[in-house]
Amino acid sequence: MSLLDSYILTSIKNLSLAAKTTIDGFMSGANKSAVKGTGMEFSQYRKYLPGDDLRWMDWKMFARSDRYYIRESETETNISLRLLVDSSASMDHRDGAYSKMEYARYLAAGLAYLANMQGDSVGLYTLKEGGIFSLSARQGFQNLNRLMHELEHTGPKGKFTNPLYYKDIYSGGRKKELLVFITDMYQEKDEIYKLLDLLNALRHEIIVLHIMGRNEIDLDYKGYTTLEDLETGATIEVNPASAAKAYKEVLTDHLENVRQELLSKHIYYRLMIMDQPIDEALRDFLYKRSKGY
Repeated sequence: MSLLDSYILTSIKNLSLAAKTTIDGFMSGANKSAVKGTGMEFSQYRKYLPGDDLRWMDWKMFARSDRYYIRESETETNISLRLLVDSSASMDHRDGAYSKMEYARYLAAGLAYLANMQGDSVGLYTLKEGGIFSLSARQGFQNLNRLMHELEHTGPKGKFTNPLYYKDIYSGGRKKELLVFITDMYQEKDEIYKLLDLLNALRHEIIVLHIMGRNEIDLDYKGYTTLEDLETGATIEVNPASAAKAYKEVLTDHLENVRQELLSKHIYYRLMIMDQPIDEALRDFLYKRSKGY
Protein backbone atom coordinates (compact mmCIF):
# COMPACT_ATOMS: atom_id res chain seq x y z
CA MET A 1 0.00 0.00 0.00
CA SER A 2 1.41 3.39 -0.97
CA LEU A 3 1.23 6.52 1.12
CA LEU A 4 0.02 8.37 -1.93
CA ASP A 5 -2.98 6.20 -2.69
CA SER A 6 -5.53 8.96 -3.15
CA TYR A 7 -7.99 7.64 -0.62
CA ILE A 8 -5.30 7.69 2.09
CA LEU A 9 -4.41 11.32 1.45
CA THR A 10 -8.03 12.38 1.39
CA SER A 11 -9.37 10.25 4.24
CA ILE A 12 -6.56 9.98 6.81
CA LYS A 13 -6.11 13.36 8.45
CA ASN A 14 -3.86 12.12 11.25
CA LEU A 15 -0.25 12.22 10.07
CA SER A 16 0.94 9.48 12.45
CA LEU A 17 -1.80 7.13 11.28
CA ALA A 18 -1.03 7.86 7.63
CA ALA A 19 2.67 7.13 8.23
CA LYS A 20 1.88 3.89 10.06
CA THR A 21 -0.42 2.78 7.25
CA THR A 22 2.26 3.48 4.69
CA ILE A 23 5.10 1.74 6.55
CA ASP A 24 2.93 -1.30 7.27
CA GLY A 25 2.30 -1.57 3.54
CA PHE A 26 5.96 -0.99 2.71
CA MET A 27 7.09 -3.65 5.16
CA SER A 28 4.66 -6.21 3.79
CA GLY A 29 6.53 -6.10 0.50
CA ALA A 30 10.04 -5.60 1.89
CA ASN A 31 12.72 -8.00 3.06
CA LYS A 32 11.70 -8.58 6.67
CA SER A 33 15.29 -9.24 7.70
CA ALA A 34 16.29 -5.80 6.42
CA VAL A 35 13.30 -3.98 7.91
CA LYS A 36 13.23 -4.70 11.59
CA GLY A 37 13.56 -2.94 14.88
CA THR A 38 16.38 -3.30 17.37
CA GLY A 39 18.81 -6.04 16.26
CA MET A 40 17.87 -9.68 16.20
CA GLU A 41 20.81 -10.90 18.30
CA PHE A 42 20.65 -10.10 21.98
CA SER A 43 23.69 -8.40 23.48
CA GLN A 44 22.88 -6.80 26.82
CA TYR A 45 20.27 -5.14 29.00
CA ARG A 46 20.05 -1.48 29.87
CA LYS A 47 17.67 0.38 32.14
CA TYR A 48 14.44 1.65 30.62
CA LEU A 49 14.34 5.39 29.86
CA PRO A 50 11.16 7.43 29.30
CA GLY A 51 10.31 7.37 25.61
CA ASP A 52 11.90 3.98 24.88
CA ASP A 53 9.89 1.66 22.67
CA LEU A 54 7.97 -0.74 24.94
CA ARG A 55 8.28 -3.48 22.31
CA TRP A 56 11.89 -4.04 23.45
CA MET A 57 10.97 -4.27 27.15
CA ASP A 58 12.04 -7.57 28.73
CA TRP A 59 9.01 -8.50 30.85
CA LYS A 60 10.62 -11.68 32.18
CA MET A 61 13.45 -9.60 33.61
CA PHE A 62 10.84 -7.26 35.12
CA ALA A 63 9.10 -10.25 36.75
CA ARG A 64 12.40 -11.38 38.29
CA SER A 65 13.77 -8.01 39.38
CA ASP A 66 10.73 -5.70 39.56
CA ARG A 67 12.73 -3.27 37.38
CA TYR A 68 12.33 -2.24 33.77
CA TYR A 69 15.04 -3.23 31.27
CA ILE A 70 15.44 -2.87 27.49
CA ARG A 71 17.11 -5.61 25.42
CA GLU A 72 19.89 -4.23 23.20
CA SER A 73 21.61 -5.87 20.23
CA GLU A 74 25.22 -6.00 19.19
CA THR A 75 24.43 -6.72 15.52
CA GLU A 76 22.16 -3.71 14.98
CA THR A 77 23.73 -0.26 15.27
CA ASN A 78 21.20 2.46 15.93
CA ILE A 79 21.79 5.73 14.15
CA SER A 80 20.77 9.35 14.47
CA LEU A 81 18.48 10.57 11.67
CA ARG A 82 17.66 14.24 11.19
CA LEU A 83 14.91 15.32 8.79
CA LEU A 84 15.23 18.78 7.23
CA VAL A 85 12.00 20.10 5.73
CA ASP A 86 11.81 23.14 3.45
CA SER A 87 8.85 25.21 4.71
CA SER A 88 9.11 28.14 2.30
CA ALA A 89 6.19 29.45 0.23
CA SER A 90 7.30 27.67 -2.95
CA MET A 91 6.33 24.43 -1.21
CA ASP A 92 2.70 25.56 -1.56
CA HIS A 93 2.83 24.60 -5.24
CA ARG A 94 -0.05 22.24 -5.96
CA ASP A 95 -0.31 19.33 -8.35
CA GLY A 96 -3.74 17.77 -8.31
CA ALA A 97 -5.17 17.13 -4.86
CA TYR A 98 -2.15 18.06 -2.74
CA SER A 99 0.76 20.47 -2.43
CA LYS A 100 4.50 19.93 -2.20
CA MET A 101 4.25 20.77 1.51
CA GLU A 102 1.66 18.04 2.08
CA TYR A 103 3.80 15.57 0.13
CA ALA A 104 6.86 16.62 2.17
CA ARG A 105 5.00 16.17 5.46
CA TYR A 106 3.92 12.64 4.59
CA LEU A 107 7.34 11.76 3.20
CA ALA A 108 9.03 13.00 6.39
CA ALA A 109 6.45 11.26 8.56
CA GLY A 110 7.00 7.95 6.78
CA LEU A 111 10.77 8.18 7.15
CA ALA A 112 10.46 9.16 10.82
CA TYR A 113 8.10 6.29 11.56
CA LEU A 114 10.35 3.77 9.81
CA ALA A 115 13.46 5.06 11.59
CA ASN A 116 11.68 4.88 14.95
CA MET A 117 10.77 1.26 14.22
CA GLN A 118 14.49 0.58 13.71
CA GLY A 119 15.21 1.95 17.19
CA ASP A 120 16.95 5.01 15.71
CA SER A 121 17.00 8.51 17.13
CA VAL A 122 14.98 10.90 14.96
CA GLY A 123 15.18 14.71 14.93
CA LEU A 124 13.85 17.54 12.82
CA TYR A 125 14.81 20.90 11.34
CA THR A 126 12.03 22.92 9.71
CA LEU A 127 13.52 25.69 7.59
CA LYS A 128 11.42 28.85 7.85
CA GLU A 129 11.96 32.41 6.66
CA GLY A 130 12.40 33.68 10.23
CA GLY A 131 14.74 30.94 11.43
CA ILE A 132 15.17 27.22 11.97
CA PHE A 133 12.99 25.12 14.27
CA SER A 134 15.01 22.32 15.82
CA LEU A 135 13.87 19.14 17.52
CA SER A 136 16.74 17.11 18.94
CA ALA A 137 17.18 13.55 17.72
CA ARG A 138 15.81 11.10 20.30
CA GLN A 139 14.35 7.62 20.39
CA GLY A 140 10.81 6.64 21.25
CA PHE A 141 7.21 7.38 20.39
CA GLN A 142 6.97 10.41 22.66
CA ASN A 143 9.59 12.19 20.58
CA LEU A 144 8.00 10.87 17.38
CA ASN A 145 4.66 12.39 18.39
CA ARG A 146 6.31 15.79 18.96
CA LEU A 147 7.91 15.53 15.52
CA MET A 148 4.57 14.68 13.88
CA HIS A 149 2.92 17.63 15.64
CA GLU A 150 5.54 20.04 14.29
CA LEU A 151 5.23 18.62 10.77
CA GLU A 152 1.46 19.05 10.84
CA HIS A 153 1.80 22.75 11.73
CA THR A 154 4.76 23.81 9.62
CA GLY A 155 4.72 26.08 6.50
CA PRO A 156 4.53 26.84 3.74
CA LYS A 157 5.23 30.54 4.13
CA GLY A 158 7.79 33.17 3.19
CA LYS A 159 11.16 32.69 1.58
CA PHE A 160 13.76 30.01 2.27
CA THR A 161 15.73 30.44 5.50
CA ASN A 162 18.25 33.28 5.36
CA PRO A 163 21.83 31.97 5.68
CA LEU A 164 22.08 34.29 8.72
CA TYR A 165 20.20 31.60 10.67
CA TYR A 166 22.37 28.68 9.60
CA LYS A 167 24.48 29.31 12.71
CA ASP A 168 21.61 27.81 14.71
CA ILE A 169 22.57 24.42 13.27
CA TYR A 170 25.91 24.58 15.10
CA SER A 171 24.05 24.85 18.42
CA GLY A 172 22.55 21.43 17.78
CA GLY A 173 25.85 19.75 18.58
CA ARG A 174 28.53 18.15 16.44
CA LYS A 175 27.36 14.54 16.56
CA LYS A 176 27.40 12.98 13.10
CA GLU A 177 23.90 12.36 11.74
CA LEU A 178 22.25 11.00 8.63
CA LEU A 179 20.41 14.02 7.22
CA VAL A 180 17.47 13.75 4.83
CA PHE A 181 16.70 17.13 3.27
CA ILE A 182 13.22 17.39 1.70
CA THR A 183 12.98 20.42 -0.58
CA ASP A 184 11.91 21.69 -4.00
CA MET A 185 15.43 23.13 -4.47
CA TYR A 186 13.99 26.58 -5.17
CA GLN A 187 16.64 29.18 -4.34
CA GLU A 188 17.36 32.76 -5.36
CA LYS A 189 21.03 33.18 -4.38
CA ASP A 190 22.38 29.67 -3.80
CA GLU A 191 21.13 29.69 -0.20
CA ILE A 192 20.37 25.95 -0.35
CA TYR A 193 23.86 25.16 -1.64
CA LYS A 194 25.31 27.25 1.21
CA LEU A 195 23.28 25.24 3.70
CA LEU A 196 24.50 21.96 2.20
CA ASP A 197 28.11 23.21 2.34
CA LEU A 198 27.65 23.90 6.05
CA LEU A 199 26.18 20.46 6.68
CA ASN A 200 29.05 18.89 4.77
CA ALA A 201 31.53 20.84 6.88
CA LEU A 202 29.93 19.28 9.97
CA ARG A 203 30.69 15.88 8.37
CA HIS A 204 27.07 14.73 8.18
CA GLU A 205 25.91 12.20 5.59
CA ILE A 206 23.25 13.84 3.41
CA ILE A 207 20.38 12.65 1.24
CA VAL A 208 18.51 15.30 -0.78
CA LEU A 209 14.96 14.42 -1.83
CA HIS A 210 14.01 16.94 -4.53
CA ILE A 211 10.21 17.32 -4.82
CA MET A 212 8.59 18.33 -8.10
CA GLY A 213 5.01 18.18 -9.35
CA ARG A 214 4.11 16.26 -12.47
CA ASN A 215 2.64 19.50 -13.82
CA GLU A 216 6.09 21.11 -13.43
CA ILE A 217 7.76 18.28 -15.29
CA ASP A 218 5.24 18.36 -18.16
CA LEU A 219 4.40 22.10 -18.09
CA ASP A 220 0.76 21.15 -17.68
CA TYR A 221 -1.24 23.79 -15.81
CA LYS A 222 -4.74 22.98 -17.08
CA GLY A 223 -5.22 26.03 -19.30
CA TYR A 224 -3.48 28.62 -17.12
CA THR A 225 -1.33 31.08 -19.08
CA THR A 226 0.10 33.11 -16.17
CA LEU A 227 2.43 31.54 -13.60
CA GLU A 228 3.33 33.19 -10.28
CA ASP A 229 6.48 32.81 -8.21
CA LEU A 230 5.09 31.88 -4.79
CA GLU A 231 8.00 33.47 -2.92
CA THR A 232 8.61 36.70 -4.84
CA GLY A 233 5.16 37.31 -6.34
CA ALA A 234 6.66 37.76 -9.83
CA THR A 235 4.47 36.57 -12.70
CA ILE A 236 5.19 35.35 -16.22
CA GLU A 237 2.96 34.76 -19.24
CA VAL A 238 3.40 31.34 -20.83
CA ASN A 239 1.95 29.47 -23.76
CA PRO A 240 2.43 25.81 -22.77
CA ALA A 241 1.84 24.51 -26.30
CA SER A 242 4.58 26.59 -27.91
CA ALA A 243 6.96 26.64 -24.91
CA ALA A 244 6.90 22.92 -24.09
CA LYS A 245 9.95 21.84 -26.09
CA ALA A 246 12.20 24.71 -24.97
CA TYR A 247 10.95 24.36 -21.39
CA LYS A 248 11.77 20.66 -21.21
CA GLU A 249 15.26 21.29 -22.59
CA VAL A 250 15.91 23.97 -19.97
CA LEU A 251 14.42 21.79 -17.23
CA THR A 252 16.56 18.80 -18.24
CA ASP A 253 19.69 20.99 -18.10
CA HIS A 254 18.63 22.43 -14.73
CA LEU A 255 18.03 19.04 -13.14
CA GLU A 256 21.34 17.73 -14.46
CA ASN A 257 23.12 20.79 -13.06
CA VAL A 258 21.51 20.19 -9.66
CA ARG A 259 22.51 16.52 -9.76
CA GLN A 260 26.09 17.34 -10.73
CA GLU A 261 26.38 20.08 -8.10
CA LEU A 262 25.27 17.72 -5.36
CA LEU A 263 27.45 14.93 -6.70
CA SER A 264 30.45 17.26 -6.45
CA LYS A 265 29.56 17.75 -2.78
CA HIS A 266 29.29 13.95 -2.28
CA ILE A 267 25.58 14.27 -1.53
CA TYR A 268 23.08 11.55 -2.49
CA TYR A 269 20.29 12.96 -4.68
CA ARG A 270 16.88 11.66 -5.70
CA LEU A 271 14.15 13.41 -7.68
CA MET A 272 10.72 12.73 -6.18
CA ILE A 273 7.71 13.31 -8.46
CA MET A 274 4.56 13.96 -6.47
CA ASP A 275 2.42 11.36 -8.24
CA GLN A 276 4.88 8.61 -7.26
CA PRO A 277 4.91 6.60 -4.00
CA ILE A 278 7.64 7.20 -1.43
CA ASP A 279 8.98 3.63 -1.47
CA GLU A 280 12.28 4.57 -3.14
CA ALA A 281 13.01 7.20 -0.49
CA LEU A 282 12.38 4.60 2.23
CA ARG A 283 14.77 2.20 0.48
CA ASP A 284 17.39 4.96 0.19
CA PHE A 285 17.21 5.46 3.95
CA LEU A 286 17.52 1.74 4.68
CA TYR A 287 20.46 1.42 2.28
CA LYS A 288 22.37 4.32 3.85
CA ARG A 289 21.55 2.98 7.28
CA SER A 290 22.82 -0.51 6.44
CA LYS A 291 26.12 0.98 5.27
CA GLY A 292 26.61 2.85 8.55
CA TYR A 293 25.78 6.04 6.63
